[in-house]
Amino acid sequence: MPRTLTPGARRILDVAADLFYERGIHAVGVDLIAAESGVTKRTLYDRFGSKDALVAAYLEERDERWRGSVRARLAELDDAARRVLAPFDVLVPWVAGNARGCAFVNAFAELPDAGHPAREVIAAEKRWLRELFRDELAAAGAADPDGVALVLLLLHDGALATTGAAGMPEATAAAHRAAEEARDRALAG
Repeated sequence: MPRTLTPGARRILDVAADLFYERGIHAVGVDLIAAESGVTKRTLYDRFGSKDALVAAYLEERDERWRGSVRARLAELDDAARRVLAPFDVLVPWVAGNARGCAFVNAFAELPDAGHPAREVIAAEKRWLRELFRDELAAAGAADPDGVALVLLLLHDGALATTGAAGMPEATAAAHRAAEEARDRALAG
């Protein structure tokens, strides 16, 4: 994805992001994106090369926003044990504006081709979150930080999926409580 976007490319990416998230990747064609963006299809292809590259750019930008939210929360926290739960702390406000759940899981379900450029973006986001949990658990002195990090990742993604698929916004609070219990057990061990 280009770091500096022209105004037309910015419109394309913003419109595509909304449409891909709300309607699904396969349900949205480049004709619709171009029309909603007020650009030609040629401009879309000149700026992004392909729909696949545009999907990857959408997920990269979403990942940057998510990581920024988590990092901002981490910057507010001094206590190592409290930092473990930072991704859960920002989950409630994040899902308030993202009712369809995890964009990465949604995209993964639509993109069975392992060679699709968005698949690496999806995997990288999940690896980053697990590594963040592991690093924060280790800094807090947790036993088995890698194993507990996987549990926290599962709780986190499960909360997103349940919130979106089942319309249960209370899933994020339940996941936060379960993550706190898992963290406390790991720190007591």
